[in-house]
Formats: sequence, C-alpha cells, structure tokens
Amino acid sequence: MGYVVKAPPIVGVPVHGTSDLFPVRRIFCVGRNYAAHAREMGHDPDREPPFFFSKPADAIVICADPRNPTRIPYPPATRNLHHEMELVVAMKSGGAEIPVDKALEHVFGYGVGLDMTRRDLQNQAKDMGRPWDMGKGFDQSAPIGEIYPVAQVGHPAKGTIQLDVNGKTRQKSDLGALIWSVPETISYLSGLVTLAAGDLIYSGTPDGVAAVIKGDTLSGFVDGCGTVSCTYI
Repeated sequence: MGYVVKAPPIVGVPVHGTSDLFPVRRIFCVGRNYAAHAREMGHDPDREPPFFFSKPADAIVICADPRNPTRIPYPPATRNLHHEMELVVAMKSGGAEIPVDKALEHVFGYGVGLDMTRRDLQNQAKDMGRPWDMGKGFDQSAPIGEIYPVAQVGHPAKGTIQLDVNGKTRQKSDLGALIWSVPETISYLSGLVTLAAGDLIYSGTPDGVAAVIKGDTLSGFVDGCGTVSCTYI
C-alpha cells in the first residue's frame, strides 16, 4: 500500500556539533511569557495560566550561520511583520500530565528561534474574534538555529536572550524573567495535549517586539544555546 500523493519530507533541524538532524513533529508557542512583553502588548503581566498557539512543522527555516544570514522572502498579505525572539525547547520524549519535577527529563536540547508574526493579520483576527492562524502559522514563520543537546548545555534557567536588527539591539532580557519556566510550561502543556519526541516549544518573547522591513537583518542569541540570523528580502 502506498500514498496517493508524494508524502511530505520530515523537517529536520541541525544538531550542534554533529551531522544529525532533530526531526520536527509539531511546534507549540507560548504567548505573553515575559511580564514586560505582556505590558507592551496591553495586557496584565500577573501570572495567569499560560496559553499556546501552533505553527506547522514546515514553517521552520534554518538560520544557523551568523556569518551568512539566511535570506527569507518578506511574507505576503502583511504590512506589519514583527519579530519575536525566543528560547526553543526540543523534546526527546513526552506524555500526558507530566509532573513539573519530571519535565526536564523529556528535553533533548535547546535552540534559538524567531516567532515571526503578521501583526496586522493577528490584530484583525483578534478584533473579529477569529483564530490567529494566518497571523502566526504562515510559511517560513519559524526561523531557528541549531539545537544544542542537554549534554552540552544543561538546562538553562538564566542567561541573556537578545535580538539585534541591523546591528542595533531591539530585544534583551534574561531567561530568569520567564513567567512560566520551561519545566512549568512543559507540564502545563502536557495537560492539554500529549507531548512526544520531535515537538518544539517556542517559550515566549521578551519586550521590544517591533516591525521588520525588507532589507532588515535579524541576529539573535541565547547564552549557551546558539544563534539565529536572517535577512528579509
């Protein structure tokens, strides 16, 4: 028995220091997980329960070489593309209802990614009470660098997260400022869906989100977890 159309390829993210790839199953993103970003978006930063949205696996764009930023076409249907710099968590296993104190046992490694957002489409959807999918889950909306295995970097709970645009810092914070930590996020999300190997979790963005125009070069890093670099054309 075969497929009636060509099966889509598995999306793979390079694993630092190896020739191996991390196979992407699903992408989950955490909304408003830094207090300062919640404020800049007009929301109360109190520790409300986390919420999540998704991107398709093929939204991934590999942007791992800071010396040669990946060229990405400016997406259609928007005049207000925004950057959101994030720590990415790569899962090696999963399950449902994972306890907080067991959550990190399921992590393969960490990386650096951008949750690119067509803000005008997202805001329009919010105003009309509609889903955000076309504002968040569009083609090439998830640039990412390499995955750094836990064996190399441990489980970072502190450290700088920063994004520069054309050499000027736009976003800068510390992982310690996450409202919901990585193990808390994994635990809560596993109460909503059954997590599995290959899942990526974009853990939220600090304040400083802003518009990207054609010609902009975005260069971000998280201490110990690599870089992400791209130019919009």
